[in-house]
Amino acid sequence: MSPQPQAAVGAPLSRVDGRLKVTGQALYAAEHDVDGAVHAVIVDAAIGLGRIMSINSGAAEALPGVLKVIHHHNAPKLPYRDNSGSNNPPGRRLRVFQDDQVLFHGQPVAVVVATTLEAAQHGASLVKVGYDAEQSSTDLTEAEPDEPTNYARGDAEAALRSAAVRLDLTYRTARNHHNPMEPHATIARWNGDRLTVWDKTQWVVGTQTELAAVFGLDMDAVRVISPFVGGGFGSALRCWPHVVVAALAARETKRPVKLVLSRKQMYLGTGFRPSYEYRLRLGSDRRGRLSAAAHELDAETSSYETFTESILAAGQMLYSMPNVSQAYRTVPLDVPTPLYMRGPGFQTASFVIESAMDELAHKVGVDPIELRRRNEPNEDESSGLPFSTRRLRECYTVGAREFGWHRRNPRPRSTREGDWLIGRGMAAGVYDTARMPAQARARLDADGTAVVDAAATDMGPGTYTSQTQVAADALGLTVRTVTFRLGDSLYPPTPPHGGSMTMASVGSATLDACNKVRRQAIQLAVEDRESPLYGVPTADIVVRGGRLHVKNNPALGETYQRLLARNDRTHLEADGSFAPPSGPERHSFYGYNATFAEVAVDAALGLVRVRRVLGVYDAGRTISPKLADSQALGGMVGGIGTALLEHTVTDHRDGRIVNANLADYLVPVNADIPDLKAIYLDGEDREADPLGVKGLGELVMIGVAPAIANAVFNATGRRIRELPITAEALL
Repeated sequence: MSPQPQAAVGAPLSRVDGRLKVTGQALYAAEHDVDGAVHAVIVDAAIGLGRIMSINSGAAEALPGVLKVIHHHNAPKLPYRDNSGSNNPPGRRLRVFQDDQVLFHGQPVAVVVATTLEAAQHGASLVKVGYDAEQSSTDLTEAEPDEPTNYARGDAEAALRSAAVRLDLTYRTARNHHNPMEPHATIARWNGDRLTVWDKTQWVVGTQTELAAVFGLDMDAVRVISPFVGGGFGSALRCWPHVVVAALAARETKRPVKLVLSRKQMYLGTGFRPSYEYRLRLGSDRRGRLSAAAHELDAETSSYETFTESILAAGQMLYSMPNVSQAYRTVPLDVPTPLYMRGPGFQTASFVIESAMDELAHKVGVDPIELRRRNEPNEDESSGLPFSTRRLRECYTVGAREFGWHRRNPRPRSTREGDWLIGRGMAAGVYDTARMPAQARARLDADGTAVVDAAATDMGPGTYTSQTQVAADALGLTVRTVTFRLGDSLYPPTPPHGGSMTMASVGSATLDACNKVRRQAIQLAVEDRESPLYGVPTADIVVRGGRLHVKNNPALGETYQRLLARNDRTHLEADGSFAPPSGPERHSFYGYNATFAEVAVDAALGLVRVRRVLGVYDAGRTISPKLADSQALGGMVGGIGTALLEHTVTDHRDGRIVNANLADYLVPVNADIPDLKAIYLDGEDREADPLGVKGLGELVMIGVAPAIANAVFNATGRRIRELPITAEALL
């Protein structure tokens, strides 16, 4: 087949769902009008560890409008069977209302169901719970860690001992919470033994699988609907206990139940980026050529589940060095389970590694970019595989030119504007190019319009739009004649909407399905004696604007509508799929960036203001420039938050989160956001997937925090080894 003209892919199109969102017609989880729905409010545990000794729900149950108060004394025992693919291993879930144990502060201990939200809220305030409290363990630095996960190549300890230049640095990063705009919410409705939930989720198939496991149902007895998600950043990648609570309450009351978490409750039970204590030792020669690195890191997890993330990969492959050792220890604490947050693992590793590289550059008297160039590997030294693409050197070159890096004075505290100390810093970034099996279904109707279905999610990056662009070009239609539907477990299954894998995975399945439909139409035309394309080689035919024609003779052809009508076809349909090649990988797949930042620091007060940020990305093919820019600028904003503001504060006496609200947990606002700019290197990665994309959403946040920290050093001469950067650290 001739290559299809690409009119939609690569064009800076506005979001196809934009009008729905700005007019309020896009329905989020709590907004679906489910007839007869009542309201549920969770009662949270007031201790950090212990047992429930008593629950007095009489006052709540006597309240007008309250239908039921459910807790471990009256809740049915749930089977929690294992379904293959369940997103929690059997026996390790938090089993809500199944016993009297309290494992963390804020754990659901009861739920009040009422005919109005106000009655449910009042009823929850009237439930009195008595506890036998124990001393909880919530401090990462004082708890006993698990056995480490280790990695080694060469002999790092011997190489460090013999290195001409050595650094021994310890970094600490704060716990961060996702804080999406839309609160987590679920509406659950039973019809006999069949369950439907409208849920805020980044993985409809994962929520379907988990609910089937918890209630002992077959997969096809559970339907999950999630057409719009108002931000997630990873917090909706799993089925949390409140989803189970909503479904349980609906079954017990025999009414549809709506449960919406408060902002405070989102700090108690929808995950977070774990805090880390991370020691890094580097060894190099006097020119900065790395010889060894030793990584020792501790990360918080919950006592009832072990959460890990990909924090080791960057230290194994980003720079060339023969000797590496790593020890990654999780520390079980009496806290809820952490979860992936934008740029998981790589974000934390980047802050540590890139801050240390900047310190090494200063110590050996080498420009930070030149130091990184000197340590650029020729292959992935952790696997011995060639990189599918790696254009980090080009990212440095383009970024330095566009940022004006040559104007940076390498001597700290040397550039001043009045009371402000000015600094410039940079950092490299890397993120795994993830791909997973996905399916899609495409249907071309007789009127020349098309519908494509996949059980994907859109939490904001623009899945509706980017998938429509891919489908439109593959079918040879305009964007306005293609409808992409997502967010329903009845559609073909897809992987989680996270890890920057949606475009590569779902997009490739969409491409496959639409290619098959287009080829069906072309085959129908060349076999139809009444078609002007009868007998034409299929390889010579393309489709543009819904019209099939000979590639070099546009006048010779016909429309989809005419072809299907003449052949009495109501539609053409095909299923598409994508899966990474089976067997061992033949390449190392990553996306890369170089991030540059300029800051101003008040010399007297220690206040840091970011003045500008530039990111240059090697992320493969750009499907939608507008969406890519939105992703990049949002990632920079998130990186600014990590660097300067975000910090979850825990009262270690009982595990209570002190700042569980948006007044005290600080995130960037418009006044914090400076001049942001993103540049994407032209190119593609056909080794990764048929679309040539690498993924962007995670990558754009990685490197921002260390670039800011390195700029602060350039401005002040103070090294930053703890996030967020506070005024106290600079005074």
